[in-house]
Amino acid sequence: MYNELNMDLTPSQESIKRETHKFAKEVLRPASLELDKMDPEAVIDSDLFWDTMKKGYELGYHALFIPDDWGGLGLDPLEVHIVLEELAWGSVDFAIGLGVSCFPAFFASMMPNEKLIEEIIEPFCENKDASMIGCWGITEPDHGTDTLCVGTPEFSDPAITGQVRATKDGDEWVISGQKSAWVSNGTIATHTLLYCTIDPSMGMAGGGIAIVPLNAPGVRKGAPLDKLGQRALNQGEIFFDNARIPEDYMLVDQEGYEGMLDITLATANGSMGAMFTGVARAAYELALDYAKTRVQGGKKLFDHQVIKHKLFDMFTKVEAARAFSRSALVYNLCNSTPMTEYSIAAKVFCTQAALEVTSDAVQILGGIGLTKEYPAEKFFRDARAALIEDGSNDALMITGAHCL
Repeated sequence: MYNELNMDLTPSQESIKRETHKFAKEVLRPASLELDKMDPEAVIDSDLFWDTMKKGYELGYHALFIPDDWGGLGLDPLEVHIVLEELAWGSVDFAIGLGVSCFPAFFASMMPNEKLIEEIIEPFCENKDASMIGCWGITEPDHGTDTLCVGTPEFSDPAITGQVRATKDGDEWVISGQKSAWVSNGTIATHTLLYCTIDPSMGMAGGGIAIVPLNAPGVRKGAPLDKLGQRALNQGEIFFDNARIPEDYMLVDQEGYEGMLDITLATANGSMGAMFTGVARAAYELALDYAKTRVQGGKKLFDHQVIKHKLFDMFTKVEAARAFSRSALVYNLCNSTPMTEYSIAAKVFCTQAALEVTSDAVQILGGIGLTKEYPAEKFFRDARAALIEDGSNDALMITGAHCL
């Protein structure tokens, strides 16, 4: 466990950190390493995957962001960061999967009505066997990070519109189009928090946010994606062919879409900063332990000055990532009008730090760092994906700069 520089943590918060770390070490890390070896179909067919998800649900991690008023964990923003870092220290694949599973219920809890409470929020929080799983349906075949570019001139360009359309028909919404293969939990989810286009004349800004049960007529899922890293995280495409939802399931229309998307981005990017702090820390701790036992050139690796220099650089990046991502996530979870540029900056900084730290860990381990005998190479592959997912860092920086 890392040295906690926040001297104001309560005994309860210290306990949350210890218990989450224990779960991450004993359950998530071993499961993710085993599942990493499988193809994506085998992952979601395996008892190991579902047993691990169920254990996460039993401990309430699926309801991490939901207030205890609805049966969620009811954590404060600092505790959310602590939990996300620890979960991702064990397995960022499962951390993302558990985190995104709550998207439909979490956003419904911010705009509750009787139907949503009875059919979405309470059943999800009460669920303990991972039989109710959410996903975030925003990425599309022709649209990735541009769906997140709130506040930029391009976001309101009517020549650039989303592919999934929602049209009002009486007291229902009719939905058609495709979400791309990068939807996390996409092929195992029971519900999606769908970001769709209502008014294409407004460009990407003319969207809406709806909850869509994925067993509805007209909904079809693609195959799970086979990818470089985060292989225990299911991802896949979803197709909508005149699928219908009740009007109560449309949480936000085009009038409030841009503001709610801003909150979404602030929360998601802030969470990514926390999780990839955990990935960087996992790699740093592995490299440090290895360097203190491995002998090369007649002495332990740690006794070589170049290795000490590299390890201290890694240590500095991990500590800076935690400090920055905590501040950004805590602030933006405490304010209904977020300063999204801080979440974007935290995401960009922490994912880049994770890539550099995991790469250095592989280098310190040497040849064995390239093998599956140690998880260093998995940490590196997992970190590489982070510079693209939840918005490509290069494009996110442009969006963040519009806030300055």
